[in-house]
Amino acid sequence: MVSEIQPLHDIGIISYTATFTKAKKRWRRAYFTIYFSNTIARNVFSKALPTSNFPTYSVIEIIPQNVVPKVSIDIKEVSVHHHDFYGVDQTQLVNIVQDKDMETLSTFDGVKGLAKALDTDLENGINGQDLNERTTVFGSNTYEKPPLKGLFYFVVEAFKDVTILILMGCAALSLGFGIKEDGIKDGWYEGGSILLAVFLVIVVSAVSNFRQEKQFDSLSKISNNIKIDVVREGRRQKISIFNIVVGDVVVLNVGDQIPADGLFIDGHSLLVDESSMTGESEQIEVNAISNPFLISGAKVADGHCRMLVLSVGMNTAWGKMMSSITGDNNEQTPLQSRLNKLTSSIGKVGLAVAFFVLVVMLIRYFTGNTEDESGNREYNGKRTSINEILDSVTGIFSAAVTIVVVAIPEGLPLAVTLTLAYSMKRMMGDQAMVRKLSACETMGSATVICTDKTGTLTMNQMTVTKFWLGLEYMEPHHSNAIALKVLELLHEAVGFNTTVTVFKQASHLVPEYSGSPTEKAILSWAVEDLEMDMEKLKQSSVVLHVDTFNSKKKRSGVSIRRTNGNNIHVHWKGAAEMVLAMCSKYYNSNGCKMIINSDSRTQLENIIEGMAASSLRCIAFAHKKVLEGTDYQTLPEEGLTLLGIVGLKDPCRPGSKKAIETCKFAGVQIKMITGDNVFTAKAIATECGILEPGQEVCEEEVVEGVQFRNFTDEERMQKVEKIRVMARSSPFDKLLMVKCLKQKGHVVAVTGDGTNDSPALKEADIGLSMGIQGTEVAKQSSDIVILDDDIASVSTVLMWGRCVYNNIQKFIQFQLTVNVAALVINFIAAVTSGGVPLTAVQLLWVNLIMDTLGALALATERPTKELLNKPPVGRVEPLITNIMWRNLLAQAMFQITVLLTFQFKGKAIFNVNERVKNTIIFNTFVLCQVFNEFNSRKLEKRNIFEGIHKNRLFVGIIGITIILQIVMVEFLKNFADTERLNGVQWGICVGIAALSWPIGWLMKLIPVPDKPFLSYIRR
Repeated sequence: MVSEIQPLHDIGIISYTATFTKAKKRWRRAYFTIYFSNTIARNVFSKALPTSNFPTYSVIEIIPQNVVPKVSIDIKEVSVHHHDFYGVDQTQLVNIVQDKDMETLSTFDGVKGLAKALDTDLENGINGQDLNERTTVFGSNTYEKPPLKGLFYFVVEAFKDVTILILMGCAALSLGFGIKEDGIKDGWYEGGSILLAVFLVIVVSAVSNFRQEKQFDSLSKISNNIKIDVVREGRRQKISIFNIVVGDVVVLNVGDQIPADGLFIDGHSLLVDESSMTGESEQIEVNAISNPFLISGAKVADGHCRMLVLSVGMNTAWGKMMSSITGDNNEQTPLQSRLNKLTSSIGKVGLAVAFFVLVVMLIRYFTGNTEDESGNREYNGKRTSINEILDSVTGIFSAAVTIVVVAIPEGLPLAVTLTLAYSMKRMMGDQAMVRKLSACETMGSATVICTDKTGTLTMNQMTVTKFWLGLEYMEPHHSNAIALKVLELLHEAVGFNTTVTVFKQASHLVPEYSGSPTEKAILSWAVEDLEMDMEKLKQSSVVLHVDTFNSKKKRSGVSIRRTNGNNIHVHWKGAAEMVLAMCSKYYNSNGCKMIINSDSRTQLENIIEGMAASSLRCIAFAHKKVLEGTDYQTLPEEGLTLLGIVGLKDPCRPGSKKAIETCKFAGVQIKMITGDNVFTAKAIATECGILEPGQEVCEEEVVEGVQFRNFTDEERMQKVEKIRVMARSSPFDKLLMVKCLKQKGHVVAVTGDGTNDSPALKEADIGLSMGIQGTEVAKQSSDIVILDDDIASVSTVLMWGRCVYNNIQKFIQFQLTVNVAALVINFIAAVTSGGVPLTAVQLLWVNLIMDTLGALALATERPTKELLNKPPVGRVEPLITNIMWRNLLAQAMFQITVLLTFQFKGKAIFNVNERVKNTIIFNTFVLCQVFNEFNSRKLEKRNIFEGIHKNRLFVGIIGITIILQIVMVEFLKNFADTERLNGVQWGICVGIAALSWPIGWLMKLIPVPDKPFLSYIRR
């Protein structure tokens, strides 16, 4: 089949410049189908078929033309360089893991065959140059998220508010009657004004909620951006879970979330928790022989391994499940729940007042006791037309509904949302990522913080500073003083019993270590001080079994067989006193084995205690040789020979002492819970300020986990308050302490980084996980992630928690002052004179000032150190304190007195007509709220201007409010039902409103009782 032949090109680099027609696209699809089928056949059946002399690849050339040509193809023998993975069937890869299909896996010659098909080197990973191609062929490790709710959704939600609907109904009736009576030119003002005011309230509310939705989404993206270890180009490196591609070699350790579907390459003692996917709580063993399948979303419960990624993103069950989960943030925090109850209670009072006002005004109207603006009676029996009656009744009904709108403090939930959203954003800058909203406010009530030592109080920058070989202290860089046999055993003890990987570039003299700080410190010490050659060591022996480290055993073991012998060598490494307890002999520097008698054991114990008292973490190495044929999977735990003890220094964080002092000053107890021995724990606790230096430590203040565990329930409850340090603790001990403290009535915050810390993090009122050293399981069990692992950030979170609570209280005081004043003024005016001085539009404007602008101004105050001068807020303390009652009642009484005086005597005092008088009342009322907003900044302090220059948003909102008020009064008189005021009248309004400041200052001189005000009423 030879026809028009065009120059052929490598299919991997063909660049099509012309636009494909439908026919060309069909030919292109046909080519790829043939191409993929050909490669699959080659991979699966190549062993079964005889060797062929025909070329491996064929190329078809599509000739681009302006018109559809007579397409002809020529099959030519061409050598094409391309990646093997283009021919791999993606569906097969997906099904192998999801169906746990061992049969299909065996047709690919197992993991090695699949790695070859995916162009992956199992030792060195992928080359990193073909990431885009892999993403194009197999997809990215992302899932399709449901789209965010748009602004229109929140507008519709705002329209569902009953009071808004009633107001719109009133506005529509008012609009209809007004146009009918006064014509479209003048008749639309009242109804149109209400509609416009309602529309403004809706838009502002919708925009606030929409912005909050976007902010929570961006925080969610950060939270989901998990870092995972992969091997690429021979180097272990951390990358985002979203950047993993098919063919990647991923390194998994305890606590990691499996980032994609894949296969087990190698590893030890791997147990996987698949409960998030299957619902089964039982942990599953994964190995190379019977179950090599790893599914995304599962967690590594124990052990470690390397994994070959086969499918990512939407091709995994985890991806499909995550894409179906909507990002709704319907979480109700405790404070929001309490505020909803408060809003409901105030709303009921408002409804009762509004109903009473409605009844009174209707009675006054129909009994002829109301007059219009000209002084004429409004209702004259049969002489009054139906239209006039309906118009008046609609106005009365509208006034009553507006009272409800002002009475119901709808701004309270909005204020909480704004405060929490603002705080979450700012806390990110202060190295704290909030995962659960409730934690923001609960942290303000924390009375106890149970903190880890390593990485939180200390810098987690380990270095080996001391080394004891038996009873001999070895100086640094003196490995030539150690017998060759002992040195060889030490190399094995360090090099094989580790999870650290080493990468050495030709251009760098110093190798790069990847793993935990403790392991890296020991490995780098062995390389630099003991002259260990990692590559040579790996070739000298074969690892048979690994007993991985966990926080309960506090040790790890390995069994190896040397290539030049048949004996099995067992090595243990772990907490020095625990490893020493397993030993009956020790090596000296000459390579002689010495029996550990009571004297030498005491000497060794003193060496450990001495290093621990110098704040060193003590790690011991022990060895035992066992005969071939012994069950190497069960490592012997007695009769071992001690190889040596190292002391690792982890310096305290520079700011830890100050942070602990800050927490103590704020009335928060600090308890250190660590896995280190009691002497190291005491030394670090003293250095950080948890224990006072120079003072004798009481026995009850420092305990070991086993002691605490063995106390009776009564003893634990009795002693838990006094404990300040718990050493050699297990995760169970930490959980037990949290439970005891909660039973004693404490609000407990707990820091944790390990998988085993998960129960304690969940049990605590606030779980604080570590962002650097924390496992993924720990992070997902926590409420807040401390991004820099620093105790100073924990004290900052405490300050933010109190700030959230304090800001909400400021807004409650501000809003309730307006609610009380508006309700009383309109109620008394309606009952006595049959009219309300504040119209529907005016009250909606006040509502807008309160609900949105007020919330923004007061909810965005930044935390100050003064917040830590008070004790924590109790769980059941009332939201409205006696101090708040004093402040708000004083301001409300002042506003009521002034405005009711204006209502009844205003025309005579100012010598003005009814409309000007009502405008003065409206203007004074709004300005009173503006001045009172300053008072609300400080609930107790008399200097209300302190730090105001730092809060530009507050100053900006006050400025905007004043400008809009001037526009309302001076330029929108038909819309706002106002009259222009002269300079004297403006001066009077401002002067009277400014009296809020001296009144607030004087009221703060009056002491209030500690007992909640409402408790007297409930009697």
